[in-house]
Amino acid sequence: MAEVTWGLATSHVPSIGAAMDNHRTQEPYWKPLFDGYRQARDWMADHTPDAIVLVYNDHANAIGLDLVPTFTLATAASFPVADEGWGPRPVPTVYGHPELAQHLVECLVDDAFDITVAHRLAVDHGFTVPLSVYHPDPGDAWPCPVIPLLVNVIQYPQPTAARCYDLGKALGRAIRAYPEDLKVAVFGTGGMSHQLAGERAGLINPVFDAMFMSKIQSDPQTLASLSRETYIREAGSEGIEMIMWLVMRGAMDEDITRISDTYHVPASNTAAALALFENRAPGR
Repeated sequence: MAEVTWGLATSHVPSIGAAMDNHRTQEPYWKPLFDGYRQARDWMADHTPDAIVLVYNDHANAIGLDLVPTFTLATAASFPVADEGWGPRPVPTVYGHPELAQHLVECLVDDAFDITVAHRLAVDHGFTVPLSVYHPDPGDAWPCPVIPLLVNVIQYPQPTAARCYDLGKALGRAIRAYPEDLKVAVFGTGGMSHQLAGERAGLINPVFDAMFMSKIQSDPQTLASLSRETYIREAGSEGIEMIMWLVMRGAMDEDITRISDTYHVPASNTAAALALFENRAPGR
């Protein structure tokens, strides 16, 4: 049977991808952020999964505001990199896992999540930047198939944090019900606190971010109980992306081990973070 072996939570700031694409990671502005990734990257290089489920939001590149599904799972065999206005990022096409993806769709619908199914999808920076954070030098191909799971955090009403946490629990059950022996990693992306427009543009809240980084391991129920208004007030209008970390957390066991984490301000005009967890109780 398949199992969830580890989970990665990471910001998907587009300029992080641009820094890698333009070989600027060792410049003084970016070096502290990328130095913070080193321990997690070394660990993940030794623990390549058979498949990844990557939770993210599209930024109106593949899904326009005419039709905004709350949750979407993509079942295609491959996903081209989206052109966000300055050409696609120079990273490989992403290959999916249609059999596992279709199984997840069926299980999630049976588990009362009416998932929208995408049979064709271009993936933007919300998807490719976390893959680059995971594996900075993919060459011609990413290390394993990746299944996109999209969450609407763009247009009100976004799903609640509790709904995202419950989706993660259903996702974990679905992965564990897959009959093939696969090691599956789950990525939750987005955040940390940031707001891109309006009177509070530039908002960063290190206190709220630190609370979230701590409780995502030990007390995700408290994070799931926060309203969307609380996330927006404390973390900014775009900081509500943090609810996608709860999908990753819900897919994992109750007791997990923190492998590495890092927090950095600023990355462009946001706070950025990474947290890596193994699906085993601390000390085991």
